[in-house]
Amino acid sequence: MYWTLELASHLVEAPWPATKEELIDYGIRSGAPIEVIENLQELDDDIESYEGIDDIWPDYPTHDDFFFDEEEH
Repeated sequence: MYWTLELASHLVEAPWPATKEELIDYGIRSGAPIEVIENLQELDDDIESYEGIDDIWPDYPTHDDFFFDEEEH
């Protein structure tokens, strides 16, 4: 399983929290690329629901990852 910002962007509007099956259904209905569906199919079956993209891709970059202090530069 691999994620990129482009692939993860297809799940931004997903109905969080969601189960694995709900995310797969959302991906199919929203026309997400096959790579997104394949990644979702590889998710752990033991987890009841996912609260957000961070649960699926722990390294998902946040706004803070792109923030820099303008006063420093």
